Amino acid sequence: MQMSVTSIKEELEKLQEVLNSKYELEKKVEILPRDLDTQKENLDLLKKEYTEKFREYEVQKEKVGGLKADLEAADKEREANEKNMDATTTHREYEILDKLINEAKEKESNIRHELQREESILAEMQEQLSNEEANINLTETEFNEMSEKLNSNIEGYKAELVELTNQEVEITERIANPEVISKFQRIIRRNSKGIVAVRGSVCTGCNMILPAQFANDVHHTFKENDGKIYFCPYCSRVLYYEEVDEEESFIPTEEAGSLAGDDDDEDSQEYYSDSDEGIRDDDSSL
Repeated sequence: MQMSVTSIKEELEKLQEVLNSKYELEKKVEILPRDLDTQKENLDLLKKEYTEKFREYEVQKEKVGGLKADLEAADKEREANEKNMDATTTHREYEILDKLINEAKEKESNIRHELQREESILAEMQEQLSNEEANINLTETEFNEMSEKLNSNIEGYKAELVELTNQEVEITERIANPEVISKFQRIIRRNSKGIVAVRGSVCTGCNMILPAQFANDVHHTFKENDGKIYFCPYCSRVLYYEEVDEEESFIPTEEAGSLAGDDDDEDSQEYYSDSDEGIRDDDSSL
């Protein structure tokens, strides 16, 4: 039994709501894992940077250790020469030891200054590593929480998708026109609104002025309730007629649109009917 155009309109509006919800959830299921991947990339980058800085820290730590060893050696050298001063018997020996002691003191002083500078750098590096380690632990905790929440959300979305798909099947079975459904689904993927009113001679989906005869055909379809489905020749949305005041519906002849030559959109040059003719091209010049 052929559905009335009013019934088709109601079913398409229901289908529009279901498809919008379905496509939105499908996008979430597709996009949400990308956020997790981004978080994982950030975590991996933090760990990589930490590893590189830890290597630099180990090199600096080794440098400080070497300076400490040099300082200890210089200190021992000075002490040894100072002890030998007591055993000197000649002025020449005294001068030599005195020179060695002064050189050891200068060397010791230089090493101590350098050691202080390098120990300061080491302390800063250690503090940075400590901060970065805390940041890594926090990021890792957030990543794990996000992963658990994401998995839970996706499972919930998938359950909703199953329910929405079941509703979609029920509605499409009632409409019982696969080609109309296929086109309507494509429209909804491009535009959240797939069925719009014609007011006067204007499509409220794209605000384009429709050819006068075409708008009259849409009006006639709803008036006679003959089951035909018309698509806007400009935005491809399904059209239904909505009564407006006479002044509002008046469109000057020179502003009326024309379908002649507007064949860029293959879908926009068709109108659909649930009659025995099924779906056919509208090749009339309106």
